[in-house]
Amino acid sequence: MNRWVVPCIVFCSSTLVFTPTWAEEPTSVDKAREALTKQEGDTDSAQQLEEVFQAAEKNYSLIKKGNISLSFSSDYSYFGDQRLDIQIVNSSVRNLNIVPSATHTFTNSFSVDYGLLSNVTVGARIPLVVKYDTQKEVDTMNMGDVSLSLKWQPLEYTPGKISSTVFTSLGTKTGVSPYEIDTNNDLSTGSGNYSLSTGLSLSKVLDPVVVYGSSSVSYGMPITGLNQVRGGRLLTKVSPGFSASFSGGFSYSLSYDISLSASIQMSYSDETTLTFSDGTQAVSQDQISSVMNFSLGTRVSEKTIVNTNVGFGLTEDSPDVILGFSLPINIAGLKEQ
Repeated sequence: MNRWVVPCIVFCSSTLVFTPTWAEEPTSVDKAREALTKQEGDTDSAQQLEEVFQAAEKNYSLIKKGNISLSFSSDYSYFGDQRLDIQIVNSSVRNLNIVPSATHTFTNSFSVDYGLLSNVTVGARIPLVVKYDTQKEVDTMNMGDVSLSLKWQPLEYTPGKISSTVFTSLGTKTGVSPYEIDTNNDLSTGSGNYSLSTGLSLSKVLDPVVVYGSSSVSYGMPITGLNQVRGGRLLTKVSPGFSASFSGGFSYSLSYDISLSASIQMSYSDETTLTFSDGTQAVSQDQISSVMNFSLGTRVSEKTIVNTNVGFGLTEDSPDVILGFSLPINIAGLKEQ
């Protein structure tokens, strides 16, 4: 998956904090959520499931020139955490309390792809994000980060050969930025910065199995002109750095109407540097996240395939549970034939 950057999306960890400087750095939840967000143009199990169904019907490729494809997806993710609430007076611990917390995230996305050429597709993904934090007891509903994508298939698909697709995507900052809110009373729905991703996906049809893999790199552009209070200091600049991701798996067609898929996704996020108005800096640790996904594709009509998936985290910096489904939106007269 490209960066998955996925799409997506509170972790089982405990952090012992003795000074208020913890509030100056992004939490592992924020870092891992950003690393696992699905990016437009990624090769995912839903796309590969559709390929399994279509392999016997026609050569798999991007959508035809002049055609428009619409789809809807809904995803739920759960991040669990345990935080230590400590009060220190004269170097003595007076109060120690383990506070469980969790963040529930629902993301509903509409995606549109247009066949610019037979081997070139442009697209956009528009997400609506709903979040609820059990510890803060706050919730929010707002637009997420809109992403724009470009996919290019350099070679025509040949049965028995590996199919390759080069993709690139631009992530915008249309969502609520985590660096422009009151961190104690508000929740963010976006990354707060523009990002650029590029990668390559490969797949091969071994009827009735499709084997696929994808890798990508992403660069988060620095954020300047900030005016947020963190840890008693004024945050003025954030430099996210880069991230890389890899995904791989297979889809197996049980019949013409049913297909199963299993995949694994791994993401690495570099250190994020926060600069404050007094010239000091805080650097967060790099993160490695991994998710295992299982998907079921069901053909409900000749042109409609519904994909459902369930996933779970493999590392500490990964979501505990991921649930989702996606389906195409068919509007009569919309596509050119």
